[in-house]
Formats: sequence, C-alpha cells, structure tokens
Amino acid sequence: MPAQPDRRAQLGTFLRSRRERLTPDEVGLPQTGRRRTPGLRREELALLAGISATWYTYLEQGRKIRASEQVLTALAVALRLDPQERDHLLQLAGHAPAAAEAEEREPLTAEAAAVPLLLQPNPAYIIGGTYDVLSHNQAAADLFPRLIMEADRPANFVRWVFLEPAARHVLLDWEPEARALLARLRMLAARHPGDPRYTRLVEDLTEGSPEAREWWPQYEVQARHSGRKRLRHPRRGARDYTYTAFHLAEQPEQTLVVYYDSGDRDPKAEP
Repeated sequence: MPAQPDRRAQLGTFLRSRRERLTPDEVGLPQTGRRRTPGLRREELALLAGISATWYTYLEQGRKIRASEQVLTALAVALRLDPQERDHLLQLAGHAPAAAEAEEREPLTAEAAAVPLLLQPNPAYIIGGTYDVLSHNQAAADLFPRLIMEADRPANFVRWVFLEPAARHVLLDWEPEARALLARLRMLAARHPGDPRYTRLVEDLTEGSPEAREWWPQYEVQARHSGRKRLRHPRRGARDYTYTAFHLAEQPEQTLVVYYDSGDRDPKAEP
C-alpha cells in the first residue's frame, strides 16, 4: 500500500484522468464556450456528483482531506466508473471496496461460450469458480452422463462427482479424483470467504456425501492443473485421457478444460 501522501496524489491523478475522458454531451450538459482542457470542468463534475466544487478541487489536488464512501460513490456514478474503477477509487481514498454481491450464475461471453463447440469431438467444457459448467459440447455431455441435466440451476462438476452415482462408474479412480477435486474447491473457497455460492455448495456436498463430510475438515488444498484421467466412455469403454486446463484471460477463475483420448484402452478396467 502506498504511503498516505502518495495515495492522495494518485487519487487526484485518477480522478482527473476520468474527468477528462468525459464530455458534456455524454453527461447531458450543454456546451458553454471554448474549452482549454479536455473533458468536464471540475465544477461540472462537482455539480453532477452533488458536492462542493471547492471541496472537489481540494480532493483532486491531493490535499489532506478525507472523502466519505457516500461522496466517493456519487463521484463514481458521475464519472461513469465501471466496478473495477470504482473499487480502485475506494482503495485510493482509504476505503475497502464493498464486497460485490455474488451472482447466481457467472457471466460468460458469447465468444468464450462458443469455444467448447469448436473443439468437438474432443470433450470440452468451461467451468466457473464454483465448478458450475458454463458451456460444454456434446462430447463432454456423452463422456459425463447426467452432468448436463438440471434445468433449475447450472450443472456443477463437483456436485456431479460426489452426488451423482454415474460418476463412480465413469471415474475409474473415483476416490483420488474426488479428493483432489475437493482440495481444489477448498483453495477456491478460501479466496471468497462469505460467498454464499461456496457456502451452499459445501453444504450440499457434506449433506449428501459421507466422503465429502469426512474429507472437508482435513483442509487439503490443491491448485487446478492439467494431467491424466482414467475414464469409462459409454461406447469405447475404459480409456486413458489427457486433459488440459486453460484460464480465461478476462475471467481467471473460469477455466476451459479439454480432454484428449490418448487412444489407449485401459487394461486394468473392464468396459
């Protein structure tokens, strides 16, 4: 965290940069005479935010004053800041950003959602931070039966592994796979304390699965990674699969997972 005087200077620079990118037309103000500087004038922004022009000038100049969260929120609205910019503004002013209310379903761009379809016939899906399946192709639906079937809420890979009997037939090494998956969920949940999506998911698992109930208190953690799995395909029988995980650039907790059939039949399992 920068020292207090430096943070005030950064706050002033940030406010000025965002003020200068707006035009009177964009915020519904009339053009009044020739402008020597780009964007809104300080008094115009102060008017939009409902605060004193002198006080706003002091804030932009980095003077030793403290803005309330209410005032900063009004400025964020007037400046048309996006959520990330608003959080940055609050941090520079010495306020912790308000915790964003968790959405029931994570947003996924249409371009990203189309990627699993392009990877057919390789099984592929995109999962969110809580392992909701946000997009998938037909090969994934075939390889993981009864995963894509719930109409009232998104399919969830962790729920499928622990609560769907078909998972124990598909995952030839069910216990180590399930333990590793729970350890990865533990790491993700730790990044979002108090997020109701993780709370509900863990409650579902520990209520419905004796294994999850036993393993969750052991606090095992593991990062998402690529690797190999032994899976039973509905038509080709037991097979060795290599899988690769890619984090989406703009949503790093969303992960594209792609499976490649190695071509080897697993001799240790019956089809």
